[in-house]
Amino acid sequence: MASGGSTITHGGVADRYARALYSSAEDASAQDPGTIDSVVDEMVALGQLIDTTPALRQMLASPLIDARQALAGLRAALEASGFSPLIIRFAGVVAVNRRLTALRTIVSAFGALVAEKRGVVSAEVTTAYALTDVQREALRARLIEAGYARVNIAEEVDPALLGGLVVRIGARLFDSSIKSRLQRLQYAMKGAA
Repeated sequence: MASGGSTITHGGVADRYARALYSSAEDASAQDPGTIDSVVDEMVALGQLIDTTPALRQMLASPLIDARQALAGLRAALEASGFSPLIIRFAGVVAVNRRLTALRTIVSAFGALVAEKRGVVSAEVTTAYALTDVQREALRARLIEAGYARVNIAEEVDPALLGGLVVRIGARLFDSSIKSRLQRLQYAMKGAA
């Protein structure tokens, strides 16, 4: 669940850029029907590139780097990685508008927008220990039973939960962690005293 460390949240600047890119991809789809799928794949690849390249992450995070230098560096990295002209131009617009520090958040917002357009729900699952494949499939089956047929599961491990899991889907929170059960028991005992 990497967010890239940007302070811009979904609903603001990141969503506006994500919507603009999606709109551009839709327009390009009139001439090449596979454009949206290609852009989706490239944005996933861009997120992975940012997440796995410390020098790129550092450049994007630094407000001290000159916008022209940052644009040149980003363009070179994207061209070397084989990104399409649409993604390179988009990154250029982000750079020229001095929003490179938000690029990773924009990538995430784009992914959320695509999921929304395709009817896919995102579930953030936090567990005390990493899920096994069997547990992951059992969780997916339970989510399907609950009406979430098309769901992407983002996993996070938090040993402080002690056991159980916490599932967040949009504004809904399902908390069956041992930590929260102990807290509820503690509050109940205080109320009884």
